[in-house]
Amino acid sequence: MAISKTTNNSSSQASTMAELLKKAEAKFTSLHKGDNIEGKITKLTPHEILVDLGGKSEAIVLEKDNRLLRSLLATLHVGDTVTVSVLNPESDLGYPVVSLRKFISDGVWGKLEKLQKDGSKISVTITEATRGGFMVETTDGVSGFLPNSHTSFVQNAQELIGVKVDVVLLELNQAQHKIIFSQKGATSNEDFSKLAKQLKMNQKVDTTITNITSFALFTVIKLTDDQGVDGIIHSSELTWEQTPNLEQNYKSGQLLEAIVIGFDTEAKRVNLSLKRLTEDPFIEKTKLFSIDQKVTGTVLEVNDGNIKIDLGNGMQGLIPKDKVPAGVSYEAGKQISVTISEIDTRKRKIVVSPVLLRKTIGYR
Repeated sequence: MAISKTTNNSSSQASTMAELLKKAEAKFTSLHKGDNIEGKITKLTPHEILVDLGGKSEAIVLEKDNRLLRSLLATLHVGDTVTVSVLNPESDLGYPVVSLRKFISDGVWGKLEKLQKDGSKISVTITEATRGGFMVETTDGVSGFLPNSHTSFVQNAQELIGVKVDVVLLELNQAQHKIIFSQKGATSNEDFSKLAKQLKMNQKVDTTITNITSFALFTVIKLTDDQGVDGIIHSSELTWEQTPNLEQNYKSGQLLEAIVIGFDTEAKRVNLSLKRLTEDPFIEKTKLFSIDQKVTGTVLEVNDGNIKIDLGNGMQGLIPKDKVPAGVSYEAGKQISVTISEIDTRKRKIVVSPVLLRKTIGYR
């Protein structure tokens, strides 16, 4: 019995010792380069950051990027649990060297994704002026791009270096490390209303082109030395004549005189016009015509039964398809006599009727 008891005690002690060794082995598992290990920050200063990995010694954080270092100091605290990436399992001094880059990056991107989802404002600092816009940096040290088309600056680009502005996230792609901000999206309805109150309908203003598309010129109207409001000139408001090629005839940074024709509170933009600075030449030219006047014109085209007529002097008339006599056809280039039946200066339209040599049965 005594022998049996001693054997059981030895077995129990051996079992306990094996468990302790197993736990110790698990606790002091060898580190390998590239491992991601959870630890706790024990020291956090501009000169040294230490992380307890639960092993024999603390790991030292090595970050050469000053922006990332600033982000670490701004966002972390002693006692915080972090995940580090092993750079060197054991340095010459005998301690592991680790990085917090991935941990900070994942955390910052997660924060940015939430801000984008909520549509929240972000304060960024302009670090560089480029041809297409500005490079900016968040308080977490993340860089992004602010396109000219999404700014409302009235200052010279170089004067904006170091300036802080409120923006919203327009585009976010962590895989491509692509961040695009918009200053315009950060303008509230209240802010826009205050700015718009400084302008009146039909007021002449100086406005600077910030972006050019196929359908409009996007501009900014300078209100004070450091304050402006967005404007837009649709292609239909550029000239009374045929719409020009915008990209060939205008350039970013060009100063234009325009007239206020409306306020778009939803888009937070002022609608502008260039052509309304002058009287519509159509009105002056219509003085050459009168109702029931007979004139000779040339057929320009037949479109869906409607006949477009060249009346000379840059003016055109239209024969609606319901005014085209039955059995009568027209060809481009053919001269015909027509009667002026309607002059609509608002729609810039002249309606004409064909002069019939003989009345066709059923013609109205």
